[in-house]
Amino acid sequence: MLIPEPARELGESEALAHLVTLEPDGRPQVSCVWVGLEDGDIVFASLGERRKLDNIRRDPRVCLSIEGTAINAIGLREYLVVHGTARIEEGGGPELLQRLAYTYIGPDVKFPPMEDPPPGVVVHIVPERLGGVGPWR
Repeated sequence: MLIPEPARELGESEALAHLVTLEPDGRPQVSCVWVGLEDGDIVFASLGERRKLDNIRRDPRVCLSIEGTAINAIGLREYLVVHGTARIEEGGGPELLQRLAYTYIGPDVKFPPMEDPPPGVVVHIVPERLGGVGPWR
């Protein structure tokens, strides 16, 4: 699915995304993640083992919500909901985190703030359906 320009702009902004994955028993698990866009996918990185990664490995169905700053004509704050399928790519975590840190923290930051960080992972989310409140509906 091609992500429309207004949704792309929100996905490349400093707005945090809330990632929902599914626990083994079906309960939702929510994590805040920095996101960006690569080749039509939404991406985020992780440096270590996390519950969200275990959940994605078991069941790749995910949902993201990103709150915007615009208010629509009837007074509602815009937000984007992305339903999709995730895949984990080994390595590249520190490089993606550094790129996203420029957006989320600032241009002069070194992130992750450590020497020789682990390779981590990059998670690609292929959008399948968009929702929420905004011009992407």
